[in-house]
Amino acid sequence: MDNESLNEKTLEDVHTKEIDLVNRDPKNINEDVVKVDFEDVIAEPAGTYSFDGVWKASFTTFTVTKYWCYRLLTAVVGIPLAIIWGIFFAILSFVHIWAVVPCVKSYMIEIHCISRVYSICVHTFLDPLFEAMGKCLGGIRIRTVKEV
Repeated sequence: MDNESLNEKTLEDVHTKEIDLVNRDPKNINEDVVKVDFEDVIAEPAGTYSFDGVWKASFTTFTVTKYWCYRLLTAVVGIPLAIIWGIFFAILSFVHIWAVVPCVKSYMIEIHCISRVYSICVHTFLDPLFEAMGKCLGGIRIRTVKEV
């Protein structure tokens, strides 16, 4: 297999990979965020119970309503939002690849040059000054005496 066909195969795999219809959050990005069940929202403390039939009907109503509202919202709003987020991340990738990284690389190259000049200036002018000050002040001894 030559290099060009390997690159085509890799490119094809990225765009045609199969999605997991069972585990739809394989990286657990929504683990703590949206796990809201009936018991997390509605709870009756001891001594203030409603009728058992009302409790069961409330549980069923909450669960089914949440399920079908989510399904309806994803059917109506999911595709447009997927398009918007796809465009957003495409623009973000484009800006990062074509603007941010080149600017950072350019900045690092220019800073490297400036840091060399700065280093030469420090070593030329300040190193002798601080070395002389160290020799002049290096003989000072401080002794502390505790008075009784």
